[in-house]
Amino acid sequence: MASRSTIADVVLHPVRLRIVQQLGGRQLTTGELRAALPSVTQATLYRHVAALIDAEIVTVVDERRVRGTIERTLALGERMAHVGHDDLNAMSDAELRNAFLTFLSALGESFDTFIENEDRNLRNYLGFGTTPLYVTTDDLAQIQTRLAELLAPYQTDSGGDRTRIALTTAVIPSPPTITVEDD
Repeated sequence: MASRSTIADVVLHPVRLRIVQQLGGRQLTTGELRAALPSVTQATLYRHVAALIDAEIVTVVDERRVRGTIERTLALGERMAHVGHDDLNAMSDAELRNAFLTFLSALGESFDTFIENEDRNLRNYLGFGTTPLYVTTDDLAQIQTRLAELLAPYQTDSGGDRTRIALTTAVIPSPPTITVEDD
């Protein structure tokens, strides 16, 4: 029986987060996943894949016999591998900071992998920046919904000359500005 721990409890581990990021929008065999995460030992990878399967975040979509062993093909499961507001609100400040640093660490590792690649044409896809927005929580929900709709056609590998990129977002509220009145 699968555990129903919070998605944050399961996903916000550096190795599990990297597995989820690799599987986003595609299916990978365990061998392909190992090749995509060379710094993770096989035993560690399989232990974390098992935890993700148990939590229904990753699912086995195919199995086949390869050289006397069973090779599984994995994909994201029915549970959305997304940490929601309820999960974030339930975290202490220290847990929230740790979750964000885990996220940044995985992002930094993705950037390092990109930098180490010798294909200079990949830089044509690189971009990063910050854009301030002024929103209510309803506005933000609408932006997120519309962004999800806009991105949906691009989240599955349709072949051809498409390059897989990671579009990363972080929504960080700015504290209110304190105004000082003149005497």
